[in-house]
Amino acid sequence: MRRNFIAGLDKGETITLLAGVHDGCFVLFGHEGVHGIAGLKGRTVGVPGFGTGPELLLSLMTAEVGLDPKKDLHWIGNPKEKPKDLYIAGKIDAFLAFPPEPQELRARHIGRVIFDTAVDRPWSQYFCCMLAGNPEFVRRHPVATKRAMRAILKATDLCASDPRSAARMLVDGGFTPQYDYALQTLKDVPYDKWREYDAEDAIRFWALRMREAGFIKSTPQKIIAEGTDWHFLEELKRELKA
Repeated sequence: MRRNFIAGLDKGETITLLAGVHDGCFVLFGHEGVHGIAGLKGRTVGVPGFGTGPELLLSLMTAEVGLDPKKDLHWIGNPKEKPKDLYIAGKIDAFLAFPPEPQELRARHIGRVIFDTAVDRPWSQYFCCMLAGNPEFVRRHPVATKRAMRAILKATDLCASDPRSAARMLVDGGFTPQYDYALQTLKDVPYDKWREYDAEDAIRFWALRMREAGFIKSTPQKIIAEGTDWHFLEELKRELKA
């Protein structure tokens, strides 16, 4: 996820961001009485563990509406207990669900959606997941880098154009046992945005919010200058025209 990449670059890790893949992975579920993100104040929220992507994203979302995520939310993060199970059992008020959890909860009519990053602004306007490479590999093996990117972006196109075939491949490959949830995930997640959305603008957006919330010290300009290379992406946009 690009938030983890940005945090890594801020710490001096060697990463080169190459392309955006899609947005809209996460869905915030809450029980009755939780109205909007601001309604999480004083509530108990579950995450898979501390220092994880869901924790960071939910912190940024709550900070955006004026809450202090460290003081205003009661966090439950036990790797041995899935937030989804705690939520279903009524032991937490809300959690940020990741596919196929949103699809399962919706199919079972459990809980209610507070926020969906696939459709709700501003988060829906920026990449959720991005493609990155080892800088040394990218520099020394540009042909291999571009081939790998081409394969991934063509797979992204398949997810958007033929979700049924893509879902069947996921099940047949042993990545997930539930065809229905896999298919619904591919329909819910916007896999058709990698040409349309601006990858650099996404990094700028997330880095700025992470800096404002105190998660990183680097400026967006520094992150972009030292940790991105978009020239392969621009070439592939021309080669893989819709």
